[in-house]
Amino acid sequence: DVPGTKLVGDITYLPTWQGWLYLATVIDCHTKACIGYALADHLRADLVIDSLQMAARNYTLSDGAIFHSDRGTQYTSQSFAEAAAELGVRRSVGRTGSCFDNALAESFNASLKVERVHRTVYPTREHARKDVTRYIEFRYNTKRLHSALGYRTPREAYNEYQNQRQAA
Repeated sequence: DVPGTKLVGDITYLPTWQGWLYLATVIDCHTKACIGYALADHLRADLVIDSLQMAARNYTLSDGAIFHSDRGTQYTSQSFAEAAAELGVRRSVGRTGSCFDNALAESFNASLKVERVHRTVYPTREHARKDVTRYIEFRYNTKRLHSALGYRTPREAYNEYQNQRQAA
């Protein structure tokens, strides 16, 4: 019911001519916005920590917000547990082998790949980084309509929540 209360995250792989670029995301369940993300050429726990820290910097997270992910080693690492605790975020993990437990994060990855990644070629990791950042910031969060939001954008859903809160 409130932005910044329930979050989901996942990692996806982006092909470039230089090798893989990995994207870790944090999606707000209320607005469907990608509120945190990190891109790197490695799969260390720092990748998911950076995405969660970006979400906390750029978005108001509720006290005791829940972050749900799969059981990847990055999300079950001690360093991620410590970073989440430092931010006051509780961790939740899905059942082994069930992609449905993290469907919102998987859906974001599918949208990104269908709408952007599979339509271009990335000669360098930097090219992919810039293109994916533009997609998240200037398309997905601000222009892409979501049926689950009544065909509004994540930005519109967030602004509407803030306007209702101020009116109350």
